[in-house]
Amino acid sequence: MSESRVGVKDVDVERAGVDDAYADYWLFKPIRQELLQWVNNLLQLNVTKVEQCGTGAAFCQILDSIYMDIPMGRVKFNVNTEYAYVNNFKILQSAFVRHQIDRPVPVQSLIKCRMQDNLEFLQWIKRHWDQYYPGGEYDAVARRKGSGAPPPAAGGARSGTSSATGTRRGTTPTSAAGRARVGGANNLALTQELNAQKEAIAGLEKERDFYFAKLRDIELLLQQAVEADPELEKEEDSLVKHIQAILYSTEEGFEIPDGEAGGEELETF
Repeated sequence: MSESRVGVKDVDVERAGVDDAYADYWLFKPIRQELLQWVNNLLQLNVTKVEQCGTGAAFCQILDSIYMDIPMGRVKFNVNTEYAYVNNFKILQSAFVRHQIDRPVPVQSLIKCRMQDNLEFLQWIKRHWDQYYPGGEYDAVARRKGSGAPPPAAGGARSGTSSATGTRRGTTPTSAAGRARVGGANNLALTQELNAQKEAIAGLEKERDFYFAKLRDIELLLQQAVEADPELEKEEDSLVKHIQAILYSTEEGFEIPDGEAGGEELETF
């Protein structure tokens, strides 16, 4: 497979994949932080990543804060298996049916605990909460007592009427030690986020290499077939021609960068 054909396109795909990952990360970071703060204030939890909502437990209790009829004793918080996640989402789906909420719950996507899927669903459920929450205090800890839920978040933040962007008063540290603790916590959070992003990029690169190797294997098989029977390449409607057309096709508007167009074809790989 020549660099002037598929190779160049693959470089662009690699660059685009990494750039898109960074763009998504920084684009959604403020949204994630606001939503997580809202979830933690409302439910008195310590959720640190949107992906943790993929267990379904937080979604169930958000709905319970509106309707007060979710069987929280059956909702499991401290679980780490997809089977347990599915059981939580069954409870959520039953509530959707009971309250005639016309919104599909993409269970199979959410239980994979991917950020994008859970962020989209969390955004929707926040809009639903804004529209239907009856107001007043919601005792999240008492409602989930006996459900195997984690203890309330440190500091005992009040729940119910806190906004997504609201902050508790009187918590600003006044001493140098307090400022150091806050700075250290922020640095740790940034380091964790950076490491998560590095892992995401490594995953993209691994996936790219996996599919590129498959394309290369297919091209080698075609080359061997044509060498064994040159007539295959002369038949315009042959399977070989169709596969080559797919391998060497480019998106509309794609141009080979200067210096690679024209002249002798570059060596393959």
